[in-house]
Amino acid sequence: MLRRTKIVATLGPATDSPESLGAIIAAGVDVTRLNFSHGTAEDHEKRARLVRDTAKAQGRFVAIMADLQGPKLRIARFCDNKVTLTAGQTFVLDATMDKESGTSDCVGIDYEQLIRDVKPGDILVLDDGRIEMQIDAVDDHSITSTVLIGGPLSNNKGLNKRGGGLSAEALTEKDKQDIVTAARLGADYVAVSFVRNAEDMHTARRLLKEAGSEAGLVAKIERAELAHDDAALDAVIEASDVVMVARGDLAVEIGDAELVGVQKHIIQRARILNRAVITATQMMESMITNPMPTRAEVSDVANAVMDYTDAVMLSAETAVGDYPVEAVAAMVRICIGAEKHPSMHQSKHRMHESMGQVDEAIALSAMYAANHLNGIAAIICLTETGATPRLMSRIKSSLPIYAFSRHHTTQHRVVMYRGVQTVPFDAANFAAEETNTQAVEQLVKQGVVKDGDLVVVTKGNFTNAQGGTNSMQILRVGEHLH
Repeated sequence: MLRRTKIVATLGPATDSPESLGAIIAAGVDVTRLNFSHGTAEDHEKRARLVRDTAKAQGRFVAIMADLQGPKLRIARFCDNKVTLTAGQTFVLDATMDKESGTSDCVGIDYEQLIRDVKPGDILVLDDGRIEMQIDAVDDHSITSTVLIGGPLSNNKGLNKRGGGLSAEALTEKDKQDIVTAARLGADYVAVSFVRNAEDMHTARRLLKEAGSEAGLVAKIERAELAHDDAALDAVIEASDVVMVARGDLAVEIGDAELVGVQKHIIQRARILNRAVITATQMMESMITNPMPTRAEVSDVANAVMDYTDAVMLSAETAVGDYPVEAVAAMVRICIGAEKHPSMHQSKHRMHESMGQVDEAIALSAMYAANHLNGIAAIICLTETGATPRLMSRIKSSLPIYAFSRHHTTQHRVVMYRGVQTVPFDAANFAAEETNTQAVEQLVKQGVVKDGDLVVVTKGNFTNAQGGTNSMQILRVGEHLH
């Protein structure tokens, strides 16, 4: 069974050798993530080259996603590197103290604007939710709090405010430099962290274009403001090519209890607005140190698949884990298992809505025909930009969508979309009346279709013209095709 849900894997020390990278790609990785929170530009460029070389050697198309660090708010450092906080004690965050001299009573902060973003009664959450404290008082240079949930706290741990509302801009100076690096290494996608609004995505797109890149933009949804404002969320989705449910910082800001409902809502809105969506963070966390996932992790991944996420993501599991190949293999098994459920095969998506674009009408008509006509074995979509197969991939189906394109950028872009495979194909090499025959023959050679099968083909009247998809045909393999 062909897997439809795509797998994103974060690269790191555990996958730096050609052998280990080759193994996770062979196991089923579709998109590799370069985490710009760690490593140098040279590290990322080396990994990107290795991905391209390894994927080419395997005859695969594997996309590269550069994930910007964003304004990660952190405490400073402790004299002894680590302290233990106790529930009920007082703890001070002080913007004026030496950044290396923290104690169990106080520590410096790197983000001094925090003092103006909070007030007494607010809850601060440190170290991805492991430490919680309530603010008692705020003055010109410090925040005094009472620890609610204590525990060990070490240098440079992250800092969030429950409920959101921090004013830090999404794109830091480091991010702007990293956008240039992402363009230079040929990233297919660039992910923007801690997005506040659609304007953040417009700015990122402008900077990418100035750097000479047409990479797709991924908006990481991890602020409470977007989780609680549907209009703002929709605007961010529409300003992006992909959204990521970044469950780590999102859960810290909105609380664990709300997370599942918000995740489902983001996936639903992304599909309705014709954007791809990644579900990320701690999906197979136990597999950092164990060769098998927990039943809860199996359920988590399967539920995201059944909500129709485009991709599920591995982070530390493949970057620094002991079992990166096993983690990918387990995720493949779970995705295929979840995709067998009958609810995954037919869709009522947009059945009662009007459309404003011809290519959208063709894409949805093709999927409706494919889902309801017996004998359809595959969908062929001749595409320049990948827009039509993206529209098709919003529709639930068990049938493979093949994006036939002459562009390397499009071939790598579409591997993110659920159910879409890519086939290198230049229609300009053939007479117009031969295009269908040549396209179907490609799938015959791959063993995807055989004589007697039906195939849906979508294309435009004008060869190699962007935005021109305006026709759909249903062809029978083995007959003379026009």
